[in-house]
Amino acid sequence: MPTNPPPRAWQRMLSGRRLDILDPSPLDIEIEDIAHGLARVARWNGQTTGPLPFNVAQHSVIVTDMCLQMKPDWPVKWQMAALLHDAPEYVIGDMISPFKAALGAKYKEVEKGLERAIHVRFSLPADLPQTVEKHIKKADRACAYYEATQIAGFDVPEAEKFFPVPRKIEPLHLTALSTEDSQALYLDRFEQLWKEMGK
Repeated sequence: MPTNPPPRAWQRMLSGRRLDILDPSPLDIEIEDIAHGLARVARWNGQTTGPLPFNVAQHSVIVTDMCLQMKPDWPVKWQMAALLHDAPEYVIGDMISPFKAALGAKYKEVEKGLERAIHVRFSLPADLPQTVEKHIKKADRACAYYEATQIAGFDVPEAEKFFPVPRKIEPLHLTALSTEDSQALYLDRFEQLWKEMGK
């Protein structure tokens, strides 16, 4: 008796790779695809001020800079981990936190599988040390505070309820970059870190 084939779980990338979203292989991950995708994914579901959406590629570079500001001697491989902290979103998009919580464990499972494959592809541990994850999260939330108060419509008291006020970080004044400039910025930072890692 014929059975229905399982639904397609892969996405074709512009590099020509076919990335299986449910069982991702590090061999199907290319930094050019990541940079291209993240530069086209809007933070805050696009609910930001200004003529350009604030994209995940630009956000990722800012978070990497913040990690280094808070820990100037932070190893380069963990700087790479910070740059890649939202890399799964080149496939699954940037969902706001309330929606992630509503989707539950399955979303986290898919996101984690992509994250592990990306880490392995770029010579990082599949699972980062907890101290590294916490440091990246601290910088991520600091960046989110500036985004919330400058471009996403939050007033300061409201933002402070959800995001800690940044400390040990130079004040940030956000200006959204174009897709092309964000993509180039992301790739430039990747190439710098990759070279410093000896790759």
